[in-house]
Amino acid sequence: MDRLNYQHLFYFWHVAREGGVTRACEKLRLAQPTISGQLAVFEKSIGSPLFRKEGRKLVLTETGRTVFNYAEEIFTLGQELSNTLKGTVGVRGQRLSVGVVNALPKLVVYRLLAPALHLNEPTQIVCYEDKRDRLLAELTLHGVDLVLSDAPATNAGGARVYNHVIGESTVAVFGAKALAAQYREDFPWSLRGAPLLLQTTNTEVRRALDKWFEDLAIEPRVKAEVEDSALLKTFASGGAGLIIAPKSVRAEIERQYGLVFIGEIEEVTERYYAISMQRKVKHETVTRILKSAREWLS
Repeated sequence: MDRLNYQHLFYFWHVAREGGVTRACEKLRLAQPTISGQLAVFEKSIGSPLFRKEGRKLVLTETGRTVFNYAEEIFTLGQELSNTLKGTVGVRGQRLSVGVVNALPKLVVYRLLAPALHLNEPTQIVCYEDKRDRLLAELTLHGVDLVLSDAPATNAGGARVYNHVIGESTVAVFGAKALAAQYREDFPWSLRGAPLLLQTTNTEVRRALDKWFEDLAIEPRVKAEVEDSALLKTFASGGAGLIIAPKSVRAEIERQYGLVFIGEIEEVTERYYAISMQRKVKHETVTRILKSAREWLS
């Protein structure tokens, strides 16, 4: 195999983490020509630039991001080995990096990942929230092990990814107590002119809701469009309007946000997917997550 110069990789890792050569030099207490020279040698050995300049900043290239993700794992593992040999930590547990599409309701995400937080063996979950396209790019670069999404992936820059259906949930309308009493009667026709706080139009559930409203000739009064589901519920708990959320987490919504169930929309469902680079999931923690989630949503 080609031999990798880990000293060069170590310098690169620090430059990427610190955001520039100068700060990396201060951290490592080395002269700037030393790190700059070693970084140039490392890029030459790889055959591809690892950084590009944007103004005064150094930004990782696609190759650089791939190398950084591996370097992060390598040196984090090395530190854990050092700590273990010193007796400061126990046995290293499994580590699972999960990308969460920002349109997914946070309560649903918690329910999906909860089994991994209660395993007997040590397990560390690392969550990243972003838009689906960016998370899929991270998946193909091995920046995350799994992506949780409200829609299947069609492609990821030419790389093959696989969609694993977790399950689905119908949605329901919730509101603060005073609003709930006003709009529960004659549901769903009561939603005509009702003050709604809706998901943004780039989400799957919003598109389905718009069609449902159109089919029933219901025109609500949209007071706000909010991408973050937790923020939607916070607005609703203050009485700003009604929200539409998965019925599967009704108990959590009522308990945590003090909202009241108004009615179920059986024609609209949210579907949840786990997207991976493997057709057959081999990661033990992911397997448990999928099994538990499918039982919950069945």
